Amino acid sequence: MGQIELGLFECCGWELDLAKRELRALGAPVPIGSRAFEILETLIVSAGEIVSKDELMKRVWPGLVVEDNTIQVHISAIRKALGKDRNLLKTISGRGYRILGDWTCHGEPANTRAPAPPMRLRSTESSFFTNIPASMSDLVGRQTTIAQVLNLISAYRVVTLTGPGGIGKTVLASEIARHLLPSLNGDAFFVELVSLSDPDLVPTTLAQTLDLHLQGDEISADLVARAIGARKMLLVIDNCEHVIDAAAAMVEAIVRACRNVSVLATSRELLRIEGEFAYRVPPLEVPASEDVGNALEHSAVQLFIARTRALLWDFAPSQEKLSAIAAICRHLDGIPLAIEFAAARAATLGIQQIAGRLDDRFVLLTGGRRTALPRHQTLRAALDWSYELLPETERQLLRNLAIFPAGFTLDAAVAVSGEAEAETALGISNLVSKSLVTFEGAETGPRWRLLETVRAYALEKLGDREHYQRTMRRLTKYFLSFFRPFSEERHLQAAIEEIGRYRREIDNVRAALRWALSPDGDGVLGARLAATTSDFWTAISLVSEAGDWAQKALEYIGEESGSRTEMVLRCALGFALIYTQGMSHRGREVLTGALQLAKEFDDFDYQQRVTCALWLFSARSMELEDALAFAREYEQVAKGRDLQSRATAAWLVGIPQTYQAEHQEAGERLEWAARHFPFDNRRKDMLRLGADVRTSSLAHNTVNLVSRGQLDTAVRTAEDSIREARETRQPFVLCVALAWAAAFVSLSLDEVHRAKEYGEELLDHAFQHGLRPFHAVGLCVTGSLASRAGKPRDGIDALRSGLGDMREAAYLLFYPFFLCELASAMQATGRFDEGLQEIENAFHFSKDKGYRWMVPEILRRKGEILAAQNTSDAFLVKNLFRQAMQQASAQGGIYWQIAAGNSLVEFLDGNGERGSARGILLPIYEQFTEGFSSAKLSRAKILIEGLG
Repeated sequence: MGQIELGLFECCGWELDLAKRELRALGAPVPIGSRAFEILETLIVSAGEIVSKDELMKRVWPGLVVEDNTIQVHISAIRKALGKDRNLLKTISGRGYRILGDWTCHGEPANTRAPAPPMRLRSTESSFFTNIPASMSDLVGRQTTIAQVLNLISAYRVVTLTGPGGIGKTVLASEIARHLLPSLNGDAFFVELVSLSDPDLVPTTLAQTLDLHLQGDEISADLVARAIGARKMLLVIDNCEHVIDAAAAMVEAIVRACRNVSVLATSRELLRIEGEFAYRVPPLEVPASEDVGNALEHSAVQLFIARTRALLWDFAPSQEKLSAIAAICRHLDGIPLAIEFAAARAATLGIQQIAGRLDDRFVLLTGGRRTALPRHQTLRAALDWSYELLPETERQLLRNLAIFPAGFTLDAAVAVSGEAEAETALGISNLVSKSLVTFEGAETGPRWRLLETVRAYALEKLGDREHYQRTMRRLTKYFLSFFRPFSEERHLQAAIEEIGRYRREIDNVRAALRWALSPDGDGVLGARLAATTSDFWTAISLVSEAGDWAQKALEYIGEESGSRTEMVLRCALGFALIYTQGMSHRGREVLTGALQLAKEFDDFDYQQRVTCALWLFSARSMELEDALAFAREYEQVAKGRDLQSRATAAWLVGIPQTYQAEHQEAGERLEWAARHFPFDNRRKDMLRLGADVRTSSLAHNTVNLVSRGQLDTAVRTAEDSIREARETRQPFVLCVALAWAAAFVSLSLDEVHRAKEYGEELLDHAFQHGLRPFHAVGLCVTGSLASRAGKPRDGIDALRSGLGDMREAAYLLFYPFFLCELASAMQATGRFDEGLQEIENAFHFSKDKGYRWMVPEILRRKGEILAAQNTSDAFLVKNLFRQAMQQASAQGGIYWQIAAGNSLVEFLDGNGERGSARGILLPIYEQFTEGFSSAKLSRAKILIEGLG
């Protein structure tokens, strides 16, 4: 393929002038980009032959790797330039492009260029995730910058793009991320911090963007970093400067804990953390006043022309206009955002008028140039000018739209503008065309947003108090309607299923709540909105935030006091207090008030919710009589209602009955609940009840199954609960299943390998998601296994740590069980008195709380410790073992009965009372129908056979 020196190609009234680098139609110049020109040149020189994409890449972008859509964009530009003759350019599917027509050549071929090596894009499919936004237009004048930053990212874990507002940090970071995607071999996420006003929400925002399901008292930087773990990932964290300390802490935690994560940050201020490389994004190149002749070689001018051509396809600046454009770019200091504003106005008002307006407005930049001024003042001047060019209707719309920190839909814009939909839509369209509003495509429908600096500027213009109050009240009322499905039981499941649509409004509804629940706001309206959104916050695992807004709303409730709004707020606050502060007096007080209101309004849904919350409060703190009372009360209300309500009642009653050692009835209730609880609205019911009834029933019923000797069934049930818990993708639900499988079933049956597997997963999962009570259980499992593996001192440390955490969180379901494990570990180290003290603690706790199912095992463990002391009273030891057997028998707990029987027989045999030992175990052993391979039944069989 040859290049024509000073050549000219002609066809059908078209001329391609290689000497002037110009495309003409009937002698008139047609604007076309330089690379589009080179593509057209390549196709014409090929004389109708097909030119592949690879050939175009190496001809037009030698030495660079470009995406397929880059060529497509330029092909589209050529077709646009050809106008009615666009069909001259043909796409040959899978092969490339060709140009039709007989093109006459005037001139001689120059030396043929040596072909550049082929450059191919990575096109293999991958399973990696990304939300990096697609390119909306070519990034002008940043090729060198992109190459430099790409090199830096390969050398430094954290690269911060810094510079003034409007310099193009965000679009540059996005473009760099797109360049990295083909070779990244990992995930890539774009995290926007621009809408945040609370630095504490930085970790939450990151977790939401990465779809990390975290729960716990609070979502911290360390928690998010642990959840990311070893994943390979590029994080683009945008607009850090207004939450700089929190952003720095977040990035530092990631760099410290996540060895496979690289961070590209944008900020006007450096993060100032170890390992950070600061790259100051330069302005676009602007021509000096004496260098106007070469204006087209400067990137600022190129950007101005490109953006103007996007609005006026036939824009072809003369030398005079180029001089004016160069002056505009100089006055704007090469800041891309300001240049784009100017270009948008130039398309309608003309170059000279824009240049004149800028001269009037930017007095600080004329004559003696005051270069020491902050660059953001230049941008503010550009915004002043841009704003004042708007008609008043568009000014007012822009001011109204500024209250949305996270973008907006057309419906939302109509609501806050107070105008008709058609007028609002036209106004938004005009603002988009003037580069003041940005369109964002979304799966849930069209969406727009104001650029950061534009929004801040427009908010200042909204400063009139009366106007601001009116607009914020409209915003609050809009979101009161928008989130209403979350407050209506019949629509709740559908709302949860399209949670992504609501999640996009997080920062907008925060803004509405923040205004309404303030001295200058509308407290009653804010209380209603807080109540309406309470289930939304819980659905996205922000239980703590639900509680915060509920607490604030109750302070401003005013005329809504004693209303359904107060009922909902109390319920939300009560649940939040349970999860974040444990079993506090304040939590019980709040929930008791909510239940009273629910009864007054005869609201069964909220009676169910609050009863479950109070039940959870009582069950977790081991107030079993209270828990059973709440359960019985709910059971009465649920009679004659739907299957979900009756299954919930069976679950609520069955769990406290389990701990009170009513194994037969409790087991039947929990089996019925697990079998009949409907799956249709599972996610909604998890939200309303604070648990997954099916997996919780399966997990807790393992106590009854083991106690009654159904050992193989217990193991299968534990495995089923874990499998189903995984399907919910809820960390709390999985931890419940793992805790019972590891802490109770596996340890009770002496299945060390399974206990280790489940225990390690529980410990890791609870740690990742900040679930402290379950992390405490995991620590205790670790300690128990260490003690059984011959390392009792290590076991004691872990058990004490876990038990301490349980007490602090008031999560006491496993407390006596692990006190027994601690006592046995102390026995193994010869610390008998301390072990006996822990056994006494376990006994008195169980007796005081009605935690009867553990009593036989506590008595047996006490006997084992006394038996290990040479000076112990043999009568007391035998009596403890016999008491354990009697109580286990009375409870129907044959597993604990045979465990105590084994201990008694071994003690008698070891003390020369072999005759007394005969006949103790066989009647118990014969009651078993399964589980014969378990450690205790195997031991019983050996003892029976040995006694003859």
